[in-house]
Amino acid sequence: MRIIAPFLTAAAVALAVPALAQTAPAPTAPAAPASAIPATEAPRAQHLGPLVTPAELAATDRAPLILDIRGADYAKGHIPGAVDAPYKLFRGPTDNPGRPVAPEQLQATLSQLGVELGRPVVVVHQGSDQDDFGAAARVYWTLKSAGVQDIAILNGGMNGWAAAGQPTETTPVTPAPSLIEITWDDRWTATEAEVAAIAAGKGDAVLLDARPPGFYEGRQAHAAASVPGTVPGAQNVPHTEWFAGSTPAIAPAATAADVARALGLSPDREIVTFCNTGHWAATEWFALSELAGLPDVKMYPESMVGYTRGDHEIANRPGLVENLLRQIRG
Repeated sequence: MRIIAPFLTAAAVALAVPALAQTAPAPTAPAAPASAIPATEAPRAQHLGPLVTPAELAATDRAPLILDIRGADYAKGHIPGAVDAPYKLFRGPTDNPGRPVAPEQLQATLSQLGVELGRPVVVVHQGSDQDDFGAAARVYWTLKSAGVQDIAILNGGMNGWAAAGQPTETTPVTPAPSLIEITWDDRWTATEAEVAAIAAGKGDAVLLDARPPGFYEGRQAHAAASVPGTVPGAQNVPHTEWFAGSTPAIAPAATAADVARALGLSPDREIVTFCNTGHWAATEWFALSELAGLPDVKMYPESMVGYTRGDHEIANRPGLVENLLRQIRG
């Protein structure tokens, strides 16, 4: 297996300790040199996002709509005024959960939740671990693609809010339905055909597999994926690279830009993130697009569950006997 590009975790960037990113074999264009990615984002004083701290959310006078995506845990205690908006409302069917919700269904859902295109929205997840952040990032990606203009994720989630001593309530909130009308913007969406073209060496876009190494190397597979493995030519940059140590709070914009530079990711190249079902990949998209500020980052929402169902070559795919043994072992 070829090793081509060094990368640093968010924690290791501060310590300048390099690691190595793996790349699945495929004919790919030469890597572009690292470019001048800004160390910090441009000021966004007019917006809450893309990240907001518990203190900032408590102090804002912007009257944001707070979407609590935790599901059943909402009833145990939530931020005052938060609306119950379970993550499953933003996911596809069980056999392909990464599939985007149909625009007409999404519009109806957002209307019932009281979402308006011009009103700030804050997405609140549990904040239990780094995997959990992907839910908030996926909802953020969905809202942005639907045209919502001001979105933020509560960094640290509900756990961070409680740890900061902020108030909670158990009374459910019934929002007034909005008259929202959405038009899906596909600038941040990569299709199966686009991913297959990149894998075939057409163009110079970069494919980033956001899954843990076991999935990338074909030793593990999602239950809904047809086979293990990855997209040919993809680099393995696990979603955990965007967090400092084991904290569930994602690293700040300046650190995300440092990690992107260490990866050799350039603002003049398209980047496509994927995982199993567009959950971990959403974290990677968020870190690169919204924090590091790279201008052309897309996510392939169906990811490997969708890709393995097509007639495509799969890199790091185990042999027939090895795959059978893997299935038997579970």
